[in-house]
This record gives sequence, C-alpha cells and structure tokens, in this order.
Amino acid sequence: MNLGFKIPEQGTLDLLSLGALVHRLDPGIIPFRKATQFAIHVSGGEFNVAGNLADAFGQRTGIATAMVSYPIGDLISERVRGMGVRPFYKRFDHDGTRGPNMATVYSDQGLGVRAPVVFYNRSNEAAALLKPGDFDWKTIFADGVRWFHSGGIFASLSETTAELVIEAMKAARAAGVICSFDLNYREKLWKTVGGMERAHKVLGAIADNVDVLVGNEEDLQKGLGFAGPEVAASSKLDTGAFLSMIEHVVARHPSIKVVATTLREVHSTNHHSWSAVAWVNGEAVYAPTCELNVHDRVGGGDGFASGFIYGLLNGESPQEAIKLGWAHGALMTTFPGDTTMATVDQVRAFASGGSARIQR
Repeated sequence: MNLGFKIPEQGTLDLLSLGALVHRLDPGIIPFRKATQFAIHVSGGEFNVAGNLADAFGQRTGIATAMVSYPIGDLISERVRGMGVRPFYKRFDHDGTRGPNMATVYSDQGLGVRAPVVFYNRSNEAAALLKPGDFDWKTIFADGVRWFHSGGIFASLSETTAELVIEAMKAARAAGVICSFDLNYREKLWKTVGGMERAHKVLGAIADNVDVLVGNEEDLQKGLGFAGPEVAASSKLDTGAFLSMIEHVVARHPSIKVVATTLREVHSTNHHSWSAVAWVNGEAVYAPTCELNVHDRVGGGDGFASGFIYGLLNGESPQEAIKLGWAHGALMTTFPGDTTMATVDQVRAFASGGSARIQR
C-alpha cells in the first residue's frame, strides 16, 4: 500500500519530538485528596512517543523541550536519559520561588465504577515560554532526522508554542522529514487560552503541515472543527463515524496522507474494549479488538502512536503497523506510569495473536 509519502531511509535520529516535559504525581487508586504518598512519573504526550520508541523499540530519538535548572528538572532529566532519548534543551533558571517551573500533573488511577481524575498545575511553565527561534532547526534537521512529531497538548500552552510547532514543521518538511501530530484535544487546557474557537484556528494551521495525523472523531470535531455525529451516540468501537470524516479532513488539509486513532469502549475503569483504525492514503486498515484489564490507562494513546510510527519507520505494511500500535497501546495499560515497560518482542508477540500464558 502506498503511504503517499516517502520516509527517509537513514538519519542520525529516527524521530524527534517537540513538546513539554512534565512530572505526574500518582497516588494509585487513592483519590488525590486522601493521598499520603505517590509515585512520580515523567511524562509529556510528545516525550512519551520518543521515549517509547527508544526504550521498547530500539529507535534513536530526541526531544526538543524546555528544561529548568532546579531539582525537579534534574529528576526529569535523569528519566529522559534513562529512556535513551537525546535532549535538545532550551534551559531556564529557577528564581527559587516563583519559577519558571516544570509542570505538574496530578492523576489518580480510579477503580471499578470510580473514574480516574486528572488535573494540572502548569503555572509559569517553562515550556509555555518556548517560542520561534529557540532551536536551530536547520542544524538539527541537517544532522539527519527521519520523522518529526508534536501534539496538541504542547500547542495549547501559549501562542508562542503553537507558532514554534509550525516553525519546526516547516523546517522539517523543507528537509524532507515526515511530520506527525497528535491532536490530543484536552478541554481543560484549551478553555484557559480561548477555548474551542482558538483550538480550531491553531490546530488547523498546524494540520496544514502534517503528513500523519493521530486523533479520534472527537478530536477532529473539537480540535479541528469538523462536523460529525454525536460522539456519545454510537459505540466507541464503531469505525464508521471516524472514517466518514476523513474525506473532509484531507480536503481541507491535503498534506495529510494518514489518519489513525485508537478505539476504546470503557465498561469500567479497569475493563475496556480496545481496537484501532487508520486511513492510509485512501484505504482503511483495522486492528483486532481485545478486552483489557486496565492497571493504568494514562499513556495508552501515546503507546499506540509510538507502535504505529515504529511500524511505518521500519517498512512494515500499514496493516502490520496498526497492529503493532494496537498491541503496544494495550500493553501500556498493564504498566504503571506514562511510558513503556514493554519490549519489542512482547509487542510483536501480542500483535501476532499472543496470549498471557506464562513465558518460561
């Protein structure tokens, strides 16, 4: 199947992400207001893709982002190194009191009929201060990058972060680099900076520079402003609503050749039905459907994106790539935290019909 674009065969980096690094405080199944202790997970929608590709799939990846010189920044930097991701930092000094800060995400895991709750402290966030001109894209891409990735969470942080995404994508495309973007529409983030109306303007301008778009029908409606069926009115596993919107998406944004999404039916916090679908240059490819016993759902979508991108980067067919993304996203829900603990062998085994039988 023709993808509609050609991925560079070689590069110093297989993928470079642009986004914000955050740390997530996770009290497990305890609601945060009753928490007495928590785990610290280093995260960021864009970083998770780079980290997963490096750690699970053995790809050479990097992250362009803000870093603050203080102990929380040191903790986050250590985890970035631990995942095997090459950093390109714009550094900021902390004033000892007010920042700038590395953002904090608070998220309990919920249990059963009690849903997870996510909220943020992104006050005076260093990543929101990033702006065009902060990175030497010409030099970075001249060293050889095969794929560039960013997302809607980073684009929502400030006017300048959205401008920076566009600057980076234009430089990437000029260098022959494939560009992907995860819409990742988050209402809590957008409503503080102009709401859905601004999201449509910002994300639409970014989509004009994208080869591969990740997002479900709700992302397409709320993030890009496309009309579609009421999201709550149909099964979340139904691909019809998603595929029916693609013709309108690519008509408005003709650079887009691939659109992919996960499909998730939530029966309870810990029981999900899980699948995925992609539209690839005019043809649809489908993942199987499986039942998940969910430990921690955060990061599943990034797990899907990284597995799907891995397949395309390594010459797999779109049908195999969607299965790799689906399998890795499923495995991600079995681990605590936002980044992978899977191996490529586990992903391939599950994608090819593997089971949970003990491995001896």
